[in-house]
Amino acid sequence: MRLVSFENPARQSRIGAVTQETRVVDLHTACACYLREVKGEPACYRLADALVPPNMRALFGGGETSLELARQAFAHSIARGESTPGPRGEAVFYDFSEVTLKPPIIPKKFFHTAGNFREHHEEASKAGFSHPVLPWIVFFQNVDAIIGHEEPLIYPEHLTRELDYELELAVVVKKAGKHWTPEEAASCIGGYIIFNDITARDIQRREMKSGVFSFCKAIDTFCPLGPWIITADEIPDAHNLRMELRVNGEVRQRSHSAKMSVTIPEILSHYSPLTYSAGDVVSTGTVSGVAAFSADPKAWYLKVGDVVECEIEKIGILRNRVISWEQAYGHPPAALATQETLK
Repeated sequence: MRLVSFENPARQSRIGAVTQETRVVDLHTACACYLREVKGEPACYRLADALVPPNMRALFGGGETSLELARQAFAHSIARGESTPGPRGEAVFYDFSEVTLKPPIIPKKFFHTAGNFREHHEEASKAGFSHPVLPWIVFFQNVDAIIGHEEPLIYPEHLTRELDYELELAVVVKKAGKHWTPEEAASCIGGYIIFNDITARDIQRREMKSGVFSFCKAIDTFCPLGPWIITADEIPDAHNLRMELRVNGEVRQRSHSAKMSVTIPEILSHYSPLTYSAGDVVSTGTVSGVAAFSADPKAWYLKVGDVVECEIEKIGILRNRVISWEQAYGHPPAALATQETLK
């Protein structure tokens, strides 16, 4: 399934699955239909609330039981036809034009991986970057910075003049746990999603003098995630996927998930002493081709008006346009931290 979070025409927050014809099935309503029509369950909405609730993190909190019921409900909705309403007469299917896609999931914790693709370290070394990109280190993302497909990426020009992109494959964990072996971790993968790790390079260089960095990647809207979650059963081998990032149609990053230094189960196992909650997201590192390490970084850094497309085979395309602070808020930034005060 391609799982999405969306607002319906009534501005209600819902979760759904995308059909082959790119329509959206409301999974909570679809589950109520399935429970009533197939299972003969009179309390269909009460069970749907518990098993396939209209919240993506709660869906993953139900583990494989909830995911399997969502699959059955989705298949039942396709079979019963798009024109048939739900038990209360509500819509089951929506056109994309009728809904607003939101970030597919807002995790409790977002685990970053840095340095897993050694090609990224190699390009950093060639460019003379101030610090080495160490092998698959972990740090946390600010989940409030998450935006979804087609949502604007706001350029805070009062904070940075070196806005960069980083294409990454990310994993959604489907059960809580800790101290996993790689074999145990492999069975805890709920799905895959595209992540664009937006980074303010000038802030990052200053932060890394202390040996840590966070602010440079955690500013509002710096975490595009989407366009949907592909459930793990749809991707038999996540280490065999083509990856490409484009800016205004120009290819900037092109690589393959087979180039990871360590496997996804190894990453999940290694971080598991930090304890996972169902619905947590774990990134797997970026590939070569970032602006900072190019021959002409100033020409490649993102600018207002740029459209960034992140594509991973079998998942889809995550697209975001860069807009200015004034476009977002209707006024210039107030007297916030500037480049000079951050030095």
